[in-house]
Amino acid sequence: MEFSHSPKSQQISVKMTEFMREEIMPAELEYEHWRADHEPHAYPPVLERLKSSAKKRGLWNLFLPEVSGLSNVEYANVAEISGWSPVIAPEAINCQAPDSGNMETLQSFGSAEQKMRWLEPLLNGEIRSAFAMTEPDVASSDATNIATQIVRKGNEYVINGVKWWISGAADERCKVFIVMGKTNPDTEPHRQQSMVLVPRDTKGLTIERHLPIFGYQDQHGHSQISLKDVRVPVTNILANEGDGFKIAQARLGPGRIHHAMRAVGMAERALRLMVDRAKSRVTFGIPLSEQSSVQDLIAQSRIEIEQSRLLVYKTAWLVDQYGARGARTEIAAIKVSAPAMATAVIERAIEVFGAAGVSDDTPLAYFYAWARCLRIVDGPDAVHRRSIAREELRPESGNEFGGSFRKTASPL
Repeated sequence: MEFSHSPKSQQISVKMTEFMREEIMPAELEYEHWRADHEPHAYPPVLERLKSSAKKRGLWNLFLPEVSGLSNVEYANVAEISGWSPVIAPEAINCQAPDSGNMETLQSFGSAEQKMRWLEPLLNGEIRSAFAMTEPDVASSDATNIATQIVRKGNEYVINGVKWWISGAADERCKVFIVMGKTNPDTEPHRQQSMVLVPRDTKGLTIERHLPIFGYQDQHGHSQISLKDVRVPVTNILANEGDGFKIAQARLGPGRIHHAMRAVGMAERALRLMVDRAKSRVTFGIPLSEQSSVQDLIAQSRIEIEQSRLLVYKTAWLVDQYGARGARTEIAAIKVSAPAMATAVIERAIEVFGAAGVSDDTPLAYFYAWARCLRIVDGPDAVHRRSIAREELRPESGNEFGGSFRKTASPL
């Protein structure tokens, strides 16, 4: 395995670090102050300024190999750097969820007409989009449970169902939904689902409410929507009927690398804040940095960050070499380990900050809320642990040494 960065990757990482230091981090207060004075889901103008600068700096659409020329390993470092400011930085470089996953989906499965209508404006940062899979009345961690109906009638699909936690839907710039539902409930479970494109202004699509995470309302929102006799042309289907589950699996592989590396970035910033606080705060006559208990928090955080980062890099390398199917266990593992690590590191930082850590004076409270949410989005930890265990329990996964050596390891 080779994790070293190419000259191109190193150059982009340096440019991204400079962008973060010179523009993104200084813009955080401007972004928050503007939001405090406006409706929760209004779009802060500072982002357009940052997006314009990102384009000029060559930091645009870096997540998409067909556009950027970066491998998953090379982009992973950029994703980590953006995780230091996970609200602003990903959108500033047009690498934010759920749009990045939707762009990957359209790139891989969209028709020429669909790409022209939706992918091009998404790549240009002119609109936003949403991915509508999760439902309130079924356990959506098992996508075969999805109850939304997509019924063909002549040259149209008629859609009925309820979706929730649809990220991005509260932002008026969100112009299209990728909706997953059942087109053929009588066939085998993994061929029942399809995905269709539903423009925001389609009759029958209603945004019912916006759901907070631990009391926070993100600018782009996480919404509950209803679809009542929504009609779209049959040409709005992605790929073919019955391909919905396959598309969902393809969509989630690279996206989990992005989420995991941003979680590493959040943890790095939390550790840096913890260290600075420990050096400057005095209790019982000595700096916190000289307290053995605080030193232990710092040391354990560094160990866990390094472990998590290496696992994500291994996963990215496997995806580059073998595709998402060749990294199924690792993709599930980073989905569990990176958010859990970030949650633990951020919690330690909060402990060192005390009451200030749970206020809005630092980013730690929001970091903690979002890191904890990452342990649920794209499938809860328990589902991914189940996938990992099932892979390990397969007869062919063992060897004569009694261990489980994967394709990247040697038994000696």
